Amino acid sequence: MIVEAIGLRKSYGANEVLTGVDLSVEEGSVLALLGPNGAGKTTAVRILTTLTKPDSGTATIAGYDVLREPARVRGAISLTGQYAAVDENQTGRENLVMVGRLMHLGRRAAQRSTAELLGQFGLTDAMDRRVKTYSGGMRRKLDLAMSLIARPQVIFLDEPTTGLDPASRSAMWDAIVELVRGGTTILLTTQYLEEADRLADRVVLLDHGRIVASGTADALKTQIGGERIELRFSDEVQLLKATGVLDGVANELVLNVPSDGTAAHLHHVLDVLRDNGLEPERVSSHRPTLDDVFLALTA
Repeated sequence: MIVEAIGLRKSYGANEVLTGVDLSVEEGSVLALLGPNGAGKTTAVRILTTLTKPDSGTATIAGYDVLREPARVRGAISLTGQYAAVDENQTGRENLVMVGRLMHLGRRAAQRSTAELLGQFGLTDAMDRRVKTYSGGMRRKLDLAMSLIARPQVIFLDEPTTGLDPASRSAMWDAIVELVRGGTTILLTTQYLEEADRLADRVVLLDHGRIVASGTADALKTQIGGERIELRFSDEVQLLKATGVLDGVANELVLNVPSDGTAAHLHHVLDVLRDNGLEPERVSSHRPTLDDVFLALTA
């Protein structure tokens, strides 16, 4: 595991923010850290990026201990926060070259890496414009490009698409997917559950400083219940008859029938209703989303 934490605990006075958190991330994958406000996500990231010391527990990044070898950890990672940390009075190219030089790259190496990243993030046409003229999406892409100038092994993205419009958010998602294809490891915190569903190989759900669920998005959805067919009837008489011939849970005028998600099962349910003289007003299928998981497993 390129990122591994065992038993992380952190308190601020009487407020216990993390209560024995274990995390692990495989190289070249994306881990999404989810949770309501105050769940401990930011504290966990700050510990892993050497910005905060845990009260107890251990953590390593790329084999380096965050407490004993913080300088080596910082050399292996990059942290991109919720707001783009760019110099608005410089051009996009100047921002990238400046960061490269600060990261001790030679002038030619900084310029070469700058040209590659500008092309990778679709910013070549705007590279000589001052950043103050960039859109929000362009600034976020430039910020992410700046975090890659020294080719870190692990990138921590703290709500990277907050405040972006849907088109800019989608462009950022595409950029993140390309990074992972290139072998970069990403630990992502986000308030957009769709973002975690699309990007993450694994999801960890924090609540009140502890992990309440962990696994793939599909596994977590299955954990709270599989797919179901929703049958809405016009009156309670039809609903009552339907509950007599189908296994399901009735709620007002809707009967929820567990399903394996196949067309064959849907046809079977409709055939059973038709054979008993029943016809629902509306039929729909529902698969749990990460929103359902979030609401079911957090207080």
